[in-house]
Amino acid sequence: MNSDSNSTDVQKKNFQYVQIDAVGVSISNISAPFLPVFLTRLGASNFQVGLLSSMPGITGLLFAILVGRFLQTRPNVVPWYSLSRLLVISSYALTGLLTLFVAPEYTIPATLAIWALATLPQTALAVAFSVVMNAVAGPEGRYQLLSRRWAIFGLTGVIGTFLVTRIIDVVPFPTNYGMMFLILSVGGFISFYFSSRISIPDQPAPAPASKSSAWASAQGYLALLRENPRFASFAGKRFVYLSGLALSQPLMPLFFVRTLNATDGQIGSVNMTFTAVMLIGYFLWPRISRRYGGRVVLLATTFGMILYPALTAIAPGIGWVMLFAAIAGLFQGGLDLVFFDELMRTVPPEYSATFVALAQSMQYLSAVVAPMLGTYLADEIGLGGALMVSAAIRLLGFLLFLRPDASTRV
Repeated sequence: MNSDSNSTDVQKKNFQYVQIDAVGVSISNISAPFLPVFLTRLGASNFQVGLLSSMPGITGLLFAILVGRFLQTRPNVVPWYSLSRLLVISSYALTGLLTLFVAPEYTIPATLAIWALATLPQTALAVAFSVVMNAVAGPEGRYQLLSRRWAIFGLTGVIGTFLVTRIIDVVPFPTNYGMMFLILSVGGFISFYFSSRISIPDQPAPAPASKSSAWASAQGYLALLRENPRFASFAGKRFVYLSGLALSQPLMPLFFVRTLNATDGQIGSVNMTFTAVMLIGYFLWPRISRRYGGRVVLLATTFGMILYPALTAIAPGIGWVMLFAAIAGLFQGGLDLVFFDELMRTVPPEYSATFVALAQSMQYLSAVVAPMLGTYLADEIGLGGALMVSAAIRLLGFLLFLRPDASTRV
C-alpha cells in the first residue's frame, strides 16, 4: 500500500516537473523562429540560413547512434537530459551577448559557430527527451502528458511572442534581437532546475558490448530492424514526411521577408497565430484519438499539413498567410502528438535509447538534406516553387501512411 502510494506521489511530481520544465523551455523557445529572420536581416545568404537549419542534422546524423549507445549504457538519462537542455538554451544567451558586443560584420559567422557547437547537446537532448517523456508518461499516458506540455509551450509562446512583437519594432536593430535572445534565455535555468528533479527508475544494465568492427555493428542494427518491422515501417514513412517539413523550414522566413516584405511584427503575428491555434489542437486531437483511434489522427494531420506550404506559395499578402498558419497550427498540434505516440509504440522498451537514436538519425538525415535542397530549389525555381516541392513531398508521405500496415493502430 505504501509502495503504491509512493509510486503515485512520484508520478504526480514527475508530471509537475515536466510541465514546469516546459514553461522554462517555452520561454527560451520564443526566440527560435526569430533566429533565421535575424540572420536574414543581417544579410545572410540563402545558403547560410539553410545551414542554420541543417547543422543540427549534420551533427545528429554523425553522432545520434553513438549518443544512443552511450545513453543506453547510462543507469538514468535524466541528468543528461537536463544538462543538454541547459547547454542548448545557453546558446541563445551567447547569441544575445554576441549581437550586443561584437561588430555586425562578424555576427553572422560567429552566430553560426555558436549554433554549430550547440548541435552536440541538441543531439543528446533529442534522444534523451523521448526516453524521459516515455518513462514519465507510461504506455497510455503519452497523449495526456505531451498535450499538456505542448499546450504550455503554445500558451507561453503566444503570450511571449505578443510581447516580443510589441517591443521588437520599437528598439533599433540589432539591439532588439540581442536583448530578446539574452532575456529569454533565463528560461534555461528554470528548465534545468525542475527537469533535473524528475525521478524515473534506473534502466537495467545492458550486456557488456563486445568489441566489433563498424560493419559488425551495422549488421547488428540491421538485425534489430528486421526483428522489429513495425518500427522500420513507421520510421521510414515518418522520414519521408519529415523531409517535406524540413525542406520548408528555411524557406518560410525567406519568403516572408523577401517575397511578402513582411515586418518583424507581422512575422511574429504569423508565428503567434500558428501557436495559438495549435493550443486548440493539443486539446482536440487526444479526444479524437480516444474516440476514433490514432490512425485517424495520423491521416488527418499528415494531410492537413500539406496545405500550409502550398497555400503560402500562392498567398497575395501576409494577411492570408496568417489564415493559413491558423489552419496549419490546428493540424500541427495533432501531428506532434501522433508522431511521438506511434513511434514509441513501435520501440522495444529494453532498447528505447537505441531505437530512438535510430529514428533520430533518420530524422537528422532529412534535416541535413532537405533544408539545403530547399534553398537550392529557391535559387533555381524561386521560393514559391520550392514551397510547392515541400507540399509534394508531404503528399507522398501522406500516401505512404494511407496504406495500412502493422505500424499503425486502428
